[in-house]
Amino acid sequence: MSTNLEWQTIDPRFPIGPYASPGNVAAAERRDAIATLEGLPCHLRDAVEGLDESQLDTLYREGGWTVRQVVHHVADSHMNAFIRLRRALTEDWPLISPYDEKAWSMLVDSRTAPVGFSLDLIEGLHERWVQMLKSLTVDEWQRGFKHAKMGPMTIEASTLLYAWHSRHHVAHITHLRKKKGWK
Repeated sequence: MSTNLEWQTIDPRFPIGPYASPGNVAAAERRDAIATLEGLPCHLRDAVEGLDESQLDTLYREGGWTVRQVVHHVADSHMNAFIRLRRALTEDWPLISPYDEKAWSMLVDSRTAPVGFSLDLIEGLHERWVQMLKSLTVDEWQRGFKHAKMGPMTIEASTLLYAWHSRHHVAHITHLRKKKGWK
């Protein structure tokens, strides 16, 4: 069991630390990122397994989202990422518009829908995403898109970012479970 001091030293916004963009990326790092994306559906399901409605509606941190909103956010965000990948592979550096994730999290489905809806969606989405990523050539990894706020981003960089995003949000839930003593 962890001590209160341990929980005080973990930044609840970034339980695995903030994202750090790597410099040169090796093929092994791409494979690790793909493996993370492949494992997310199972890890996310495990993270929410057995939680009741009250627990799903608990904020993972002060000023943050509920567990339910986190699960639906992952589905929303990863759908956007998959569409960006497909556009990057079929268009020449398309301009990608960001979406207002905070506003999306306040929509009725994000606040009230069963998490199973998004867990099922994530499972199928990630199967397709991983299949696509495993098929990429060396040149295709360097294709990309122009994000209206973040600038140019390669498929490679996006994949590493979303692997971190996967671990980041699972950690929000698992750290909350540990903090609350939820089995």
